[in-house]
Formats: sequence, structure tokens, C-alpha cells
Amino acid sequence: MDAEAIKRSLEGSGLRCTPQRYAVMAFLMEHTRHPTAAEIFEAVNRVDPRSSRATTYNNLRDLVQAGLVREVAVEGRAARFDAKGMRHHHFICDRCGNVEDMEWYDVPRPPSRALGKRILRECELIFRGHCTKCAPRHASR
Repeated sequence: MDAEAIKRSLEGSGLRCTPQRYAVMAFLMEHTRHPTAAEIFEAVNRVDPRSSRATTYNNLRDLVQAGLVREVAVEGRAARFDAKGMRHHHFICDRCGNVEDMEWYDVPRPPSRALGKRILRECELIFRGHCTKCAPRHASR
């Protein structure tokens, strides 16, 4: 995604395109390895040392709320962030914490009235196990 596309996506979601918000979004678009908020802050701060930790974290919150970024909760570890536009599921390695994208497939969801709730989003799955790097080490024990 080029600079103009990032600007249009921010503004189209009702967010101002501030230099700090742009930097966070641009970093996420360039890095598909699901960085943590701390990693994003460090990378953005190297480019623009005026960007504070609070500003970076607030921008991440705003981007998640606007639906431009997904927060991947990793149990017992720092959350990771993903700006990959197409729908997908995730695989999390329980050993190293690596987060990988997995192909999307539709998951049937119960009718809202059966739950007594109003479902607003698609069902997103997180698969857990050992990644290809960690599985051989674990199996040899």
C-alpha cells in the first residue's frame, strides 16, 4: 500500500492522517510478522523520535477501533498487531509465541437471537500448537 492509499484508508475510516498515525500504519503494512506495540513504538521512534510511547499505543487503539488493524491476543504474552487487509485466521506457537496467518474459511455462526446477543463481527479463529521451527525440538524430548 503506497502513501496515498494509507492516507485514503485513514481518512475513509474517519481518522486524521497525522504523521505518527501514518508511521504506525505504514510500518504495519510493511511488516507482516505481527509485531507487538513495543516493537512498533521502537520502529516508529527510530524514524521520528518525537513520537511518544503513549501516542503510538493510542494510535494502535484508534486503528483497531476503526477496523484498519487487528489486535491478535496472545495468551500470556504481549498482544500483536496485524494490518493485513484480507480476512484470515491465525496460528500461535505456544513455545516461541510466533504468530502466523492462516487461510480464511467461513465458520458457521449461530443466529444472534439464539445467543441473546447481537453479533457484529465475523468469527475469527486462533489455532494453537507448535510452529515448524519448534515442533521438531519438542518431539525429540
